[in-house]
Amino acid sequence: MSKYSKYIFTIFLFLAHSLNTQEKPYLKTLFENSSMPEAYYFSKVDFSGNSWIKNVDGKLPVNDSVFFTPKNALLIEYQSSNEGYWSAEILYDDIRGINHFVSAEILSFWLFLSNKEAISSLPKVNLKLAEKKYTQSISLNEICQELPVNQWVQIKIPLAEFGQSIAVDEIKGLSLSQDKTGQSNQSFLIDQIEFLPEQSSGVVTKAPKLIDAKGYEKHIDLSWEKINDALIRYVQIYRKGNNESDFKYIGLQSPWISGYTDFVGESKDTFTYKLSFLSQDYQKTSFSNSLSTKTRKLTDEELLDMIQESHLRYYWEGAEPNSGLALENIPGRTSMIATGASGFGMMAIIAGINRDFISREDAVERFLKSTRYLLMANRFHGVFPHFLNGQTGKVVPFFGNKDNGADLVETSFLMQGLLTARSFFDQDNLKEQEIRNNITRLWKEVEWNWFRQKSSPDFLTWHWSPDQSWVIDHQLIGWNETMITYCLAIASPTHSVPASMYYSGWASQSEKARDYRINWGKTNDGSNYSNGNSYYNIELPIGVSNGGPLFFTHYSFFGMNPHEITDIYGNYFDNNQRIALINQKYCINNPENHQGYGEDFWGLTASDGPGRYLADEPNPNNDRGKMTPTGALSSFPYTPEASMKALKNYYTNHGKELYGYYGFYDAISLDEHWRSPIYMGLNQAPIVVMLENYRSGLIWDLFMSNKDVQIGLKKLNNETYKRKKP
Repeated sequence: MSKYSKYIFTIFLFLAHSLNTQEKPYLKTLFENSSMPEAYYFSKVDFSGNSWIKNVDGKLPVNDSVFFTPKNALLIEYQSSNEGYWSAEILYDDIRGINHFVSAEILSFWLFLSNKEAISSLPKVNLKLAEKKYTQSISLNEICQELPVNQWVQIKIPLAEFGQSIAVDEIKGLSLSQDKTGQSNQSFLIDQIEFLPEQSSGVVTKAPKLIDAKGYEKHIDLSWEKINDALIRYVQIYRKGNNESDFKYIGLQSPWISGYTDFVGESKDTFTYKLSFLSQDYQKTSFSNSLSTKTRKLTDEELLDMIQESHLRYYWEGAEPNSGLALENIPGRTSMIATGASGFGMMAIIAGINRDFISREDAVERFLKSTRYLLMANRFHGVFPHFLNGQTGKVVPFFGNKDNGADLVETSFLMQGLLTARSFFDQDNLKEQEIRNNITRLWKEVEWNWFRQKSSPDFLTWHWSPDQSWVIDHQLIGWNETMITYCLAIASPTHSVPASMYYSGWASQSEKARDYRINWGKTNDGSNYSNGNSYYNIELPIGVSNGGPLFFTHYSFFGMNPHEITDIYGNYFDNNQRIALINQKYCINNPENHQGYGEDFWGLTASDGPGRYLADEPNPNNDRGKMTPTGALSSFPYTPEASMKALKNYYTNHGKELYGYYGFYDAISLDEHWRSPIYMGLNQAPIVVMLENYRSGLIWDLFMSNKDVQIGLKKLNNETYKRKKP
């Protein structure tokens, strides 16, 4: 027996972490599933001479018919020659906010061999560490001498066997490379690559309870009882069709999400579902009850209902539990709430009440919880930080120690949601009165005028630190997403700024403002705030470059109705509509030849990776080939026909990869075989809110009915009138 045989079939469970910890640690996982078919983005291969490894555009292929955990496994098919060499790396996906890990002592993965001959030429394995360092290698053919074939087997290798002390934080990937040579091609499958602790934990005995199975046009949504047992690793989803005798294992879900989307496409079959839990050592519990349903044809109105409801779940079901406010992204930090996204989520919840997705009574309880939390949370001159700890209310300096205080822009996004809620919760009862009173206090205590520095009095400044003062020193200059900040600062009943600051700051003609715009757009177009150029035969009155990312046309206009905002440069509904049309025309023209781009695949804006969060724009310098569904879908009020084309394309043709329980994932790149693993707090709610504004105008009406907002806009209109006078 090999000296490593003791690590085969051995199951180590790790200790469950207390539910009271403020930030949930994750297992460090290199591969669970590829979100895209054909190839796994977070991999790369290399080969030379007569050696070879199968690849798709330099990445490892995936197998979607044999896997340990659905929906796929990595296929390692290779030829190891004396006159050549091959290697493959499986890299860690550095998901935004996932940087707290369970301590690990073991590398674990699952192997599937189809024949004994493959054992002799199995590769070496070593770990890639930070700063491009590698550990020593371990020969898999020595470990796997007695490995059975045609079944999944768990391989566990103590990290100490790699020849050095290894902290899980420094692991960046796993490398497979040629070891012993052979005369023919060989292959194996590898799945569920992760790093585990050595301790064991208890056994999961309770079975899940399936609550609902609801069919839509191309998919079926399942929901189940909320899970609080930290010993549960996954929820397993099983499905059986009318003509199938057995249930098939078709999916798995993380336990903090209480539902699953099964994209069945064109099938008209009736499907029956049941669930089981997987413990941390992959032991399966008994099955849940079963439920049956089928897909059905949807009208366009029903399709819009479906989209609004699924994206709302992010803020309703996925909220941080203590505050009821929005997380930055899911998966991600589990106790870090995002101030601006929480304001967006408030407006989404109100839209959900209007659509009968949630009850007014339940929403009242949520808003009581959230506003009470906000009153006790960290504020600096009445202004919230970008991120807060949902359990303690303390600032979270996620972007670095300089960003440890007030964020005026994120606070303006939050206030947009709060003021909308103050108008909505208008009933004469104690609970709704408290909501209104809490919001009024939060609104009146924002010291907007504090952010008019003595050194730059013409502008509002974005950040202030309690121990470093104006260290970031970033002035707010349009055209971008910050118009709402100036409008609310002018509207404040207690700490307002002069309406003239709209023109001296936001729409400034100063050298400082022009330099800012040139640096943003890398062009003189729009450096004077007004643009005046034509792009694809569409004249653009206002905007840097050819309009910038589409979130510029969304974030300030969830509550503030652009139809009613006109300054000396133009009307903002008209201008936003032009920016959206230019964005679509650019994607139709597709000068960079990105896969998928066209009249129904458009909407360049800010989103997750690949690599990092970046703002894409409709110009070659800032077009990276990733498409973000919120771009086109949040533009429904401006471009209803073009947005509907994009929605139907994203859902019908890309939904299998792109659509999930919280709606569309953040972004996709067909070029790179990549789809974002996260739902994003800043991008899910805009779809709900702007669809509601398109359908009913509700959120616009509520926000604009606020008397302080009306007074502020009157001040701005008077200032505009003075500047238009001859």
